[in-house]
Amino acid sequence: MINVSILYPYSATARFDFDYYLQQHMPLASKLLAPALLDMRVEKGISGSQPGSSPNFTALCQLQFESVESFLAAFMPIAGQLQGDIANFTDITPQIQFSEILLG
Repeated sequence: MINVSILYPYSATARFDFDYYLQQHMPLASKLLAPALLDMRVEKGISGSQPGSSPNFTALCQLQFESVESFLAAFMPIAGQLQGDIANFTDITPQIQFSEILLG
């Protein structure tokens, strides 16, 4: 099992529309990545390690798939559609990481 983590680094001047992201972009992603997408999680950064400090990331999204290959098979045909929607909710360039799930 793998996670595809999509991380949006925090910047005080960045724009991130959580309403659009949760109500439009993520349902679109879920629909387009089905049935390969097994689970998804979205998190909103609230602070860094010190209470009240800025978070390291404005938002994080984790998409769970059976394998990197199953993700790529689902994502590549619709990559342009999902990536083209990013400008509708943020001006942050996301960071992507693939991780193997070891526990959980």
